[in-house]
Amino acid sequence: MIKRVIQLFFILIGGTLGFVYIPKVMLLLNLGNGVPGWISSPFVGMVIGAVVMAFLSFWFVDSLVNIMKGFEDRIIKAPVTDVLFGTVGLGFGLAIAFLIQLPFTRMPVPGLSTILPIFLYIFLGYFFFQVGFKKRDELISLFRLPSRSKDRKKEAQVSQATDYIPYKIFDTSVIIDGRIADICQTRFLEGTMVIPHFVLEELQHIADSSDVLKRNRGRRGLDILNKIQKDHSIHVDLYEGDYDDITEVDSKLVRLAKEIGGIVVTNDFNLNKVCEFQKVPVLNINDLANAVKPVVLPGEELRVQVIKDGKEQNQGIGYLDDGTMIVVEEGHRYIGKTIDVVITSVLQTSAGRMIFAKPKLLEKAL
Repeated sequence: MIKRVIQLFFILIGGTLGFVYIPKVMLLLNLGNGVPGWISSPFVGMVIGAVVMAFLSFWFVDSLVNIMKGFEDRIIKAPVTDVLFGTVGLGFGLAIAFLIQLPFTRMPVPGLSTILPIFLYIFLGYFFFQVGFKKRDELISLFRLPSRSKDRKKEAQVSQATDYIPYKIFDTSVIIDGRIADICQTRFLEGTMVIPHFVLEELQHIADSSDVLKRNRGRRGLDILNKIQKDHSIHVDLYEGDYDDITEVDSKLVRLAKEIGGIVVTNDFNLNKVCEFQKVPVLNINDLANAVKPVVLPGEELRVQVIKDGKEQNQGIGYLDDGTMIVVEEGHRYIGKTIDVVITSVLQTSAGRMIFAKPKLLEKAL
């Protein structure tokens, strides 16, 4: 439909130009001599111009339609505030261009009075549109009344202390990890779970990867999202907005969290540090997993199955139910057996917790 409308528009333009200029061109080239007078009629020129423009429109109408659809998609995906402030900036720029070009229209120089106003409209309209689009946060803070800023801070503190529950914004890594679905089902996360559209696009891109491992991880992430969405006790919201001026997904997550006052949920160590540096609240499920691990102290007894050799000589390796590794001294001889051990020391590292122990039988022998 839009293609036909554009073609009709260009046909009307061609007819108008033909009506005005083709008779003048024929008169200038003396093409009217020896031919009937109706050929040089403005209406004949209108038909000629419309037909010529109709044929020319077939060459560029598809490209123009694609450009318009691409622009429409960007406008739809952009947040409403960005579009609003961009439109206000565009109108402001066009108004300034109109005021500036008024003196030039009265000048006798033909090129200056016709070409310069067009340049001013395009340049100032684009410039102020970008100012309104990219500086909306500063413009919003500029129009806030200073006398009300303290009251708003107090109201925000009161709302946070009473019934306000921040949005939980999921990143790609925490979705692929899979544990977030079980955490949501246990109701440890309250409020609305936000899945940004750009995170969903990255997840879909991973699921379409040619690498088998990446493809399986991406598909598992999509399965986790479907599992969360089907659980009616979990409120999930898809954020449609995007930030075209930012390429990195992590940077988009941080900006989104700042704008909506949300909390980033991740298990990405680097994103965790970036959020902390930019004063953005973050929940790391690895920290949660470490926090809920059972506490063991030196001298306690545990029952462990020794699975394999350790790095050092005569060491054996076992694991607790939560995945914590236990290094059993002199445990090499007990590989494949379940034995009682006595904890000798506990080491907490950045990679997790490591427990050192020795067989209880050896302890008794000593």
